[in-house]
Amino acid sequence: MVSPVVPKSTTHSRTRTLAVVFAGFCAFVTLFAPQPLLPMLAREFHVSAAAISLVVTVSTLAVAFSAPFAGSVADRFGRKRVIVPAAFLLAVPTLLTATATSFGQLLFWRFLQGIFTPGIFAVIIAYINEEWEMGAGAATAAYVTGTVLGGFSGRAVAALVASHASWRWAFVTLGTMNVLGALAIRAWLPAGNRFRRAHTGASVVGAMLRHLKNPRLVATYAVGFCVMFSLLGTFTYVNFYLAAPPFGLSTTALGLLFVVYLVGAVITPVAGRAIDRLGHRFALVAAFTGGAAGICLTLVHSLPVVMLGLTLTCTGVFIANSAGSSYVGSAATESRAAAVGLYVTFYYLGGSAGSAVPGFFWVRSGWPACVALIVGVQLLTITLALLFWKPLPKRVGPAELTAAIEEA
Repeated sequence: MVSPVVPKSTTHSRTRTLAVVFAGFCAFVTLFAPQPLLPMLAREFHVSAAAISLVVTVSTLAVAFSAPFAGSVADRFGRKRVIVPAAFLLAVPTLLTATATSFGQLLFWRFLQGIFTPGIFAVIIAYINEEWEMGAGAATAAYVTGTVLGGFSGRAVAALVASHASWRWAFVTLGTMNVLGALAIRAWLPAGNRFRRAHTGASVVGAMLRHLKNPRLVATYAVGFCVMFSLLGTFTYVNFYLAAPPFGLSTTALGLLFVVYLVGAVITPVAGRAIDRLGHRFALVAAFTGGAAGICLTLVHSLPVVMLGLTLTCTGVFIANSAGSSYVGSAATESRAAAVGLYVTFYYLGGSAGSAVPGFFWVRSGWPACVALIVGVQLLTITLALLFWKPLPKRVGPAELTAAIEEA
């Protein structure tokens, strides 16, 4: 029996889509991986919960500040020429984190991880939009799948390896995963055929300044800040809460908590269609109302109830971020690439604050104080959306948002 011949074009499409999945995986497999290790690292380096949260904070700060530069470099030198080196370079500080003998060294290597990460995720979307004649939406969905798998796998693998070996071997494992992913991207991601070199970034800077004078956009940037604040504030300090009595969860169990991310990833695409039908404002209010209820459920001393609460919180954040990032494209009247870039910067600045500020509340009154802070931030986010997210005459779809990346 003769085996069917797979057309070369089909094979090419599959391999480059797989490369996009690996790009999403590599970008997020290390960024938040230390979260379930925080109680262990705090004991190892003899620092407080507030101090050890800097392990996450320094990385997100580095992402916030380097993301605009990654896009500019890719506009000059090409997409693959930035994505592949960034994937390999990301593996270097990840592996070197395992050699840290002081808290300062640990933070330094984590900062470098954040510097190299946007070279992947801030560029791959532009690559997809340029190189896919048809099916860019499916390719983007494949990338998002990779980010979810990377974010979950990084946390779960780090927790599992640290429990059975040490936290150092956890970073060695993560670095090895980065190297393998980078090799896959290099082999399977075709060189761009439609890239056009950008000549100047001056117009982008001017557009950014104009965006900061647009009340709707400024409010949306504040929403992005609050969304990531809620996510990292929750999933950084809940580890300390659940590691202590009455739960007493192990490092492995803490890593498996992040399975709630997979639930949110399944629900979010459905919610995306609801955003189109019911509007950005309704979606955000509903999402963060559920998220606030969810974070309050974590105060119940029952692990199933806590898991339900974390699922509601995580799903609410994912939906709120979808509403916020898509509203940027609607509210921006020019240079959507610059508008999206600013949103990313504020989003990760919020993550940095969310992994640091609740630490002061934790020190004073523990998890209940952190919950009160996060609920307050979510209520502020709802208020911003109600006041500033007015219905707009033209709704911008995902394809147009993706095209925004090209406008640098």
